[in-house]
Amino acid sequence: MESYLKHNFDVKSKNSPDEALERWRKLCGVVKNPKRRFRFTANLSKRCEAEAMRRTNQEKLRVAVLVSKAALQFIHGIVFSEYTVPEEVKAAGFQICADELGSIVEGHDVKKLKVHDGVEGIAEKLSTSTTHGLTTSDDSLNRRQEIYGINKFTESQARSFWVFVWEALQDMTLMILAACAVVSLLVGITMEGWPNGAHDGLGIVASILLVVFVTATSDYRQSLQFKDLDKEKKKISIQVTRNGYRQKISIYDLLPGDIVHLAIGDQVPADGLFVSGFSVLINESSLTGESEPVIVNAENPFLLSGTKVQDGSCKMLVTTVGMNTQWGKLMATLSEGGDDETPLQVKLNGVATIIGKIGLFFAVITFAVLVQSLFTRKLREGSHWTWSGDDALEMLEYFAIAVTIVVVAVPEGLPLAVTLSLAFAMKKMMNDKALVRHLAACETMGSATSICSDKTGTLTTNHMTVVKACISGNIKEVSSSQEAPILCSGVPDTAVKMLLQSIFNNTGGEVVINKDGKLEILGTPTETALLEFGLSLGGDFQAERQKSKLVKVEPFNSVKKRMGVALELPEGGFRAHCKGASELILATCDKVIDKNGEVVPLDETSIRHLKDTIEQFASEALRTLCLAYMEMGNEYSEKNPLPVTGYTCIAIVGIKDPVRPGVKESVAICRSAGITVRMVTGDNINTAKAIARECGILTDGGLAIEGPEFREKSEEELRYLIPKIQVMARSSPLDKHTLVKHLRTTLDEVVAVTGDGTNDAPALHEADIGLAMGIAGTEVAKESADVIILDDNFSTIVTVAKWGRSVYINIQKFVQFQLTVNVVALIVNFSSACLTGDAPLTAVQLLWVNMIMDTLGALALATEPPNDDLMKRSPVGRKGNFISNVMWRNILGQSLYQFIIIGYLRTQGKALCHLEGPESDLILNTLIFNSFVFCQVFNEISSREMEKINVFEGILENYVFVAVLTITMLFQIIIVEFLGTFANTFPLTLSQWFLSVSIGFLGMPIAAAVKMIPVGSS
Repeated sequence: MESYLKHNFDVKSKNSPDEALERWRKLCGVVKNPKRRFRFTANLSKRCEAEAMRRTNQEKLRVAVLVSKAALQFIHGIVFSEYTVPEEVKAAGFQICADELGSIVEGHDVKKLKVHDGVEGIAEKLSTSTTHGLTTSDDSLNRRQEIYGINKFTESQARSFWVFVWEALQDMTLMILAACAVVSLLVGITMEGWPNGAHDGLGIVASILLVVFVTATSDYRQSLQFKDLDKEKKKISIQVTRNGYRQKISIYDLLPGDIVHLAIGDQVPADGLFVSGFSVLINESSLTGESEPVIVNAENPFLLSGTKVQDGSCKMLVTTVGMNTQWGKLMATLSEGGDDETPLQVKLNGVATIIGKIGLFFAVITFAVLVQSLFTRKLREGSHWTWSGDDALEMLEYFAIAVTIVVVAVPEGLPLAVTLSLAFAMKKMMNDKALVRHLAACETMGSATSICSDKTGTLTTNHMTVVKACISGNIKEVSSSQEAPILCSGVPDTAVKMLLQSIFNNTGGEVVINKDGKLEILGTPTETALLEFGLSLGGDFQAERQKSKLVKVEPFNSVKKRMGVALELPEGGFRAHCKGASELILATCDKVIDKNGEVVPLDETSIRHLKDTIEQFASEALRTLCLAYMEMGNEYSEKNPLPVTGYTCIAIVGIKDPVRPGVKESVAICRSAGITVRMVTGDNINTAKAIARECGILTDGGLAIEGPEFREKSEEELRYLIPKIQVMARSSPLDKHTLVKHLRTTLDEVVAVTGDGTNDAPALHEADIGLAMGIAGTEVAKESADVIILDDNFSTIVTVAKWGRSVYINIQKFVQFQLTVNVVALIVNFSSACLTGDAPLTAVQLLWVNMIMDTLGALALATEPPNDDLMKRSPVGRKGNFISNVMWRNILGQSLYQFIIIGYLRTQGKALCHLEGPESDLILNTLIFNSFVFCQVFNEISSREMEKINVFEGILENYVFVAVLTITMLFQIIIVEFLGTFANTFPLTLSQWFLSVSIGFLGMPIAAAVKMIPVGSS
């Protein structure tokens, strides 16, 4: 079975080709209920539609760009037609409508933009300011919404409970049973009158309705859980200026006229126009499929919703939102495409298909044997030419039994148990600060064998402060703001002034005054630490920024590991400032500010002193940054890149970023679970090693390597080195991608990778599980990830791994339980039909058994919470069989016991229980039915653990499990004692009840004994 499943029902956990998704659908062929079976699978036709839309967008934009370029050449001297403002727009206080704005930005229409007096003119017509943003009052925001719409795309309506009831009724076998029930009612009432003749038919109808409503309730609850998770996924906030203040708002609250601040890694949240900024590169591939980035500036100011900021930063004026944008229309179509089905879903669809075919074969043979026994009896009696209503009812009962065997034999609930378990796990993981974006990540994380983790913010707290600084050759400790003035007193004024100019101008952060009138620092933790240091030195951010003009910014990225700016000085001339990885910036310096405040050449002694300082800071687990500047005279042009050599070293700072509490324990848990943790960081190797030792990642036999050295290794060397690598420092995103690729392909590991920056997207995409940081992560990283770690904490990653293992094992438990019921129900009814000519379990009874093993069984076993023992076993890895030898052992052992005991009751039951008289057959069948159900109840308890003997540990903590068992037993008592006329049962005596329960309970010690039989693990 496993090889058949691998060949035909094998899909990747992410990025599966459409051919693979199509293949397994075709192999499933005829299914009982396609609406339900394929509910949580991708809609491939909608995806094709979205892809066609992308191609159209690509062509539209290409034409628009060509037209706008041509228009630029003819723009002067042309008289343009007047634009007429619609009356309702004018009445609302605006001077331009949504359609006109859309045509300008979407069409890249330079001519129309010129007609409306450029970006400033558009801002004026939208009643906004490019410096202070929107003035917000409820009335003005409501009017703006009415005219321009809201920044949301149309989503499919939430489905009501009755839709799920209707879908549950689409089950082909239930429809056939319903038809049987109608015929049974008609024939029964004709023969025996009302109500005696209606009992069998009404019993089947009631069973069908019970199955339908329980199924629909379970499915509806699942859909609500997924809806809640979808809402969480969409919680994206963005920085805007409103009422003159910088603030964070949800992207869904954006309106035309808003001034949005975009930085590297952000997704453009609406269509808009570039107001100001530096080095802006936009990746439009998500909208157009075009991978070449587009330069956005004052000449080409058009920004499209859904595109991503690949480099630079800027302010944008929002012009068009929601469904008025191409991205809104594309997202509305894409949202209907759905998520890819998970590997387990597909595998269990395969299992359901195989068992369904076996069940159908046995059902046909059972029906044939039962009908043949009826014919034989009539031949013996000589009444084969005369057929009564009773004979028709008997034939109908046989047909109903055959159909019900198909109902029980086809484990339709198997694939849906996966989504039930995943929905439950995703909801719980949300409470544990992990947001799952793709269903498959939940189950894949359970197989993870390797985690490649960032250092900053994941293993450390991301609360950074400058604690040491080397200025003018002097190393100073800066442990509190009170000591900073003392630091200034021992340093030349010229060095302090240059340091403040560097800190406040060469930054991606900002110091702003918030609504409360207090200073607030915005930016990454590193930028915040430096700005805090600058302020504590007595610097004034705004005053320093106004002294000189910023003419060029080269933003920090993880490839260059540096950031640079060019300033035009008030006294004339240009000056460049750069900061970044200490040893890299120091290598660009040939001068230094000495203790007298003078610029002197860097000699061997100075270089050695500065390098020793970097190593000293790094060995104390401090992040080190070097700040430098360069005079460029009057020759510099902003079109030229910043120089890469000839700088003067201003200072080296050491930034403390403490290790998070609990990380060391979490790394130890991973090690005991067979998961290797590797640290991949852009920091100095000594800093990385110090932190890795503190976390327990770097062990005595482990290897720490630098990115540049890693890049030089041959394929053969990498194959030997990678298993030993525990720390990679000064790594580029490409190094991370290479490491992940080798771990997955060469070493066949299941790899989870953390990432927060834009450049981490390829590694997150390549990994089996991409984990993006919720706080420090960019929108690009989050979109490439499968799971978002909301608190950026490594311990949360371990929790995700634990839940992943729990999902995988819970589904294995449920499959083991369901296959046992399938095998026994099939063999009991088939063998009984062959040997005695009738079936001990009626259609109504089989429907009840089906509900116990399908919906209720999934609820009980697929929602078990994880326990700590899960992290003490080895990971499944990439090649583990889903239906393991352990499962086959348990299935066969339990099936054999149940079959023997029910076979014994079938043949010797009357003698054993001293049954006589006309009701003896009915009592015996009731006893068999009751014993069979209690076998499943106790087998459900045994299935809680596949290898451990103690199955009661933690049972009372799982309220769902206890509730399901209680409800099952209560309903069983009601069915046997009070619903005999409908369910073909007879009230049992206390001794018979005791026998039934004892038979069920005896299955538990049998299961425990079977677990002691050693089998291979695969």
